[in-house]
Amino acid sequence: MTLLHVATTGSDQSSGSAEEPFRTINRAAAEARPGDTVVVHAGEYREWVTPRRGGLSDTRRITYTAAEGEHVVIKGSERVTTWEPDGGTVWRAVLPNALFGDFNPYAEEVAGDWIVYDEGAPHKHLGDVYLNGRSFYEVAGRAELDDPPLRTEVLDNWTGVLTPVPDEEQTRLVWYAEVGPEATTIWANFQGADPNRELTEINVRRSVFHPLVPHLNYITVRGFELAQAASPWTPPTADQPGLIGPNWAKGWIIEDNDIHDAKCSGISLGKEASTGHNYATERGDKPGYQYQLESVFSARQIGWDAEHIGSHVVRRNTIHHCGQNGIVGHLGCVFSTIEDNHIHHIALKREFYGYEIGGIKLHAAIDVAIRHNRIHDCSLGTWLDWETQGTRITRNVYHDNNRDLFVEVSHGPYLVDHNVLGSRASFESFSQGGAFVGNLVAGAVWLVPVLDRATPYHRPHSTQVAGYAVIRGGDDRWIGNIFLGGSLAEAYDKDRRQPGSTEAGYGLAGYDAHPSSFDEYLSRLAAQPAGDHQRFADVLQPVWARDNVYLAGARPFAGEPTPHVLDAGAVSVEAEGDEVYLVTDLPAGFGDARLGVVGGRDLPRVRFADADFEEPDGTPAVITTDLTGATRPATAAPGPIAALSAGRSRTRIW
Repeated sequence: MTLLHVATTGSDQSSGSAEEPFRTINRAAAEARPGDTVVVHAGEYREWVTPRRGGLSDTRRITYTAAEGEHVVIKGSERVTTWEPDGGTVWRAVLPNALFGDFNPYAEEVAGDWIVYDEGAPHKHLGDVYLNGRSFYEVAGRAELDDPPLRTEVLDNWTGVLTPVPDEEQTRLVWYAEVGPEATTIWANFQGADPNRELTEINVRRSVFHPLVPHLNYITVRGFELAQAASPWTPPTADQPGLIGPNWAKGWIIEDNDIHDAKCSGISLGKEASTGHNYATERGDKPGYQYQLESVFSARQIGWDAEHIGSHVVRRNTIHHCGQNGIVGHLGCVFSTIEDNHIHHIALKREFYGYEIGGIKLHAAIDVAIRHNRIHDCSLGTWLDWETQGTRITRNVYHDNNRDLFVEVSHGPYLVDHNVLGSRASFESFSQGGAFVGNLVAGAVWLVPVLDRATPYHRPHSTQVAGYAVIRGGDDRWIGNIFLGGSLAEAYDKDRRQPGSTEAGYGLAGYDAHPSSFDEYLSRLAAQPAGDHQRFADVLQPVWARDNVYLAGARPFAGEPTPHVLDAGAVSVEAEGDEVYLVTDLPAGFGDARLGVVGGRDLPRVRFADADFEEPDGTPAVITTDLTGATRPATAAPGPIAALSAGRSRTRIW
């Protein structure tokens, strides 16, 4: 194993030793071979690191790490100190296009499949301007720079709710750019600051740490601050580069980093371009849904399987202030673990809008573990879309999001256990085949069948497609959860979302029309006229529910045999710096609600995928650890904390 050193005092003509370090990380990357470690010393590095090689196995990986105890920043931006006054608080910089090479973010639009612009609205670009680390807003013309309004509230395009902007996020900082044949001119309103004296930066590079070619496996990236990349819009039907990502590979570890200010996506575990690249937008001949189906089969043809793709670990990172996603990935995220991350302020600038936005947004999250993350102040906390199978969402803390968890057009089995879903819109299911054990659901639940989009399901623990089907809804299991009541007006704008009374509510009453057992489901089928698929059309799938607690107006599923319905009760999530507390005030009757240990064998088999709730190795799922890390005793309280009791309590959960 060789240690290769990089320092701001070094030279790329040096040997790379501790005494003679390289100057750039890319110079070290050109030399690093399996088993080597690149040690980067304190300072600021402005480069797009493009590894030349990957490792050979988990024990022969190439590691890039910040030197112990040293702060290393890698940026996709460049500092600009050639600003000239252009009237009032507006300044102008004229930059040669050679600065950007063959990728000019100020000429590249935020565009692609599933992006949404109102008719006639100007399109945004991948460029950005930063003043002392704070990003600006793009405006449509030079005239809009002179007296920009203070942004005090923004419209959440999905919910239709006008949302206040926190004081620390309110701004009049705006920019505009024009790209000519030889130079790019950027104007910005610095609100009285002198941009030549302050730290003023602009987006230049697409990525900060991202290979140019796929299949560079077993790379570790540890301990860096990674910031300010012009990363493009990343729908599931396109190449998905992020600020950092493996680019269609296996076995990366991304850990202990501070990742922020990606124009679109921070970490990408996504697919590459050969399986489709914005064909719905570019060709206009088929819907994006159809091209996404095709991308699944195309990926299988080029080796989308556990041997070649996925099995990444993303842990202990802080990911924040990205425009589209904190973590994104279609296909390339399979068999991965995302744990102990702090994800916040994702897609809250709302400069652009589309259907691929979230703190974590994954498609085909097969056997992915999303474990013990804190996710807050995001437009959407976690969005799992298509082929959520073998996926486990466990021991996460969601709070102060516009929405917490959304699972779309998936067939399961997927397991959601011991989470706090603390926002006003807690869970939305456009899916089937889920199991929910020991969660706190503090906000609204919305249940919607999807009968116009058939999506694939897979053989257990495999990328092999077993079939595809539409989403009937139901086929869900709810055991030992706590629900709070509330007002739908607080969670949704009914004029935009129009959730019906049988779909959205507090608790599980949205399932009332469903059978409560598989035997009852079969009986309803038997009562239908003879035929094949026709007799299934009007028969709802079963729902299993037991031992759930319903507080302050939350309503149980009509078929639940053992609900605990209590008139009172209050729960809140309180953040104090880096610590988060669950504050509960539970009525005396809560003490009567008890729950035994639940395991995979207690959860009925999923109907369409014909699969059980299992660990990735095929053994029954083990669901014995609560949110605090404690082992659940043989009998304990429902909800995410086994030790919860009646009365007031305050428990640290992060």
